[in-house]
Amino acid sequence: MHGSIRLRFVSLVAGLCLLSATPWSSVSAEDPPPPAGPLAQVTDSDPLEPINRITSEVNNGLRTLFINPMSEFYEKIIPPGGQSTFENVISNLTEPLTALSSLLQGDMENAGKATQRFFINTTVGLAGTMDRASEMGIEHRKEDLGQAAGANGVPPGPHLVLPLIGPSNLRDASGDIVNFFINPLSIANTADSAVGYSQNREPLNAAREGALDPYVVERDAYEQYRVYQVQNASTEDEADDFPEIELE
Repeated sequence: MHGSIRLRFVSLVAGLCLLSATPWSSVSAEDPPPPAGPLAQVTDSDPLEPINRITSEVNNGLRTLFINPMSEFYEKIIPPGGQSTFENVISNLTEPLTALSSLLQGDMENAGKATQRFFINTTVGLAGTMDRASEMGIEHRKEDLGQAAGANGVPPGPHLVLPLIGPSNLRDASGDIVNFFINPLSIANTADSAVGYSQNREPLNAAREGALDPYVVERDAYEQYRVYQVQNASTEDEADDFPEIELE
């Protein structure tokens, strides 16, 4: 489940890059209007854009110089079985936060599933090295405090680009700070994001390079993606707004 959500994000970034690369002169009056719903609900609040752009460029430089080579080294040195084991452990450590965040949203079903997954994979799954819960049909849907706040009506606030971490907003960054102080396993969420980037590094980088304005693409993709996550794609129409893509 968490892998498919990441693929939705990659698809969204790629789609926005294609849109940003289309000259306005080529857009016909007969073209259909842009989609409504989650894809249209992007915040226009970016008062920190000058600073955000600088941070984004620094992050891009760090990705090019350090993060991408480290990601490639990880993929080459660790066999696929070892990568899967590591990813399972990291994913399992995020389950307590998912349970808490789901509980704050009144989503007792997902809170119960996250709790079950944590205990099953920690015990039967040998400290999370194996995803026995998924094999038992207990699906994973990651949640965080930013999603919980959004589900309870807290607006995203100004867009932020955080050093190393990348796109965020005031609501989500505040949730991460709270989580850092209350959850000793906060590092697992950072590691989980790093794993996701490693899995989708090539299409994300290719999409960014093809954009006329990579900053706008990343900003809008992040905010739209968070709308999707807050709403949990509760209907088929919402899910269709974020099509899947296949990665080799």
